[in-house]
Amino acid sequence: MQPSSRKFAGLIVTDLDGTLMRTGGGFSAVDLEALEKAGRLGFARVIATGRSLHSFYKAVDFAMPIDFLIFSTGGGVLDCSGGKILRQINMEASSVAAAIQTLKGFGLDFMAHDPIPDNHGFAYHSTGRSNADFDRRLALYSAYCRLLDGAGDFGEAAQLLAILPDADISVLPRIRRKLDGLNLIRTTSPLDGRSTWIEIFPPQVSKGLAAAWLAEFIGIHPEKTLGIGNDYNDLDMLRWAAAGMVVDNAPEDLKARFPAVASNNHGGVADAVDRWLLKRGSGRLSSR
Repeated sequence: MQPSSRKFAGLIVTDLDGTLMRTGGGFSAVDLEALEKAGRLGFARVIATGRSLHSFYKAVDFAMPIDFLIFSTGGGVLDCSGGKILRQINMEASSVAAAIQTLKGFGLDFMAHDPIPDNHGFAYHSTGRSNADFDRRLALYSAYCRLLDGAGDFGEAAQLLAILPDADISVLPRIRRKLDGLNLIRTTSPLDGRSTWIEIFPPQVSKGLAAAWLAEFIGIHPEKTLGIGNDYNDLDMLRWAAAGMVVDNAPEDLKARFPAVASNNHGGVADAVDRWLLKRGSGRLSSR
């Protein structure tokens, strides 16, 4: 694909749930104001979310002041000005089959998501054990989910998602060893805020890799980038950005590694953008 002809002064990429979006839904006016002003100053504004396109548009039912959307944890990149998907990556059928057998072998409840852009649909495997977060997600997507075929012959997939009902993540390194070559990302459930989700992607898929691809596509040097997040699935994006910051509601170990700003409920994105611009000598954007 040809590089974008649009010119930007820099790139601001923020996570959605728990970062730009407030707890319980909705957005702080100060955050939206900061994104509006950043756009007028020529900065590319990007949301990087684990949500599919379908899920994103259910959560955001208005014209969000952004230029690009990184969705499905980097599996897809959307140009918001024209609604065109610029990049999409799905997992090969052989890798999907290997991941399915591995997750079954570890006795986990999981979903295999259809290829992008229809990855709000999925097939699921249930162990039958108590897993309220898994059941809650099935209920939310009841119109789009189905039982996984017993043979596990799924074909291509956008990702697989295993849901652990407790905080024990000791299984994660063992799954990584079994699925060497795929990208495993740990995150906290956005549904109950406690359960651990293990997301499995093709090796080329992550928020950081998608942000790096987009920066090159629109001609932005990595030194002119700001990343804002709140959870472990934002880690590689935070490491990639020249300035990585986390909102105050992030886990303590992330706040020990990256500068912390206000929480998602108190204009954390605006706070991060202000601090970044002040450091660059560009002044503040928000009226906070």
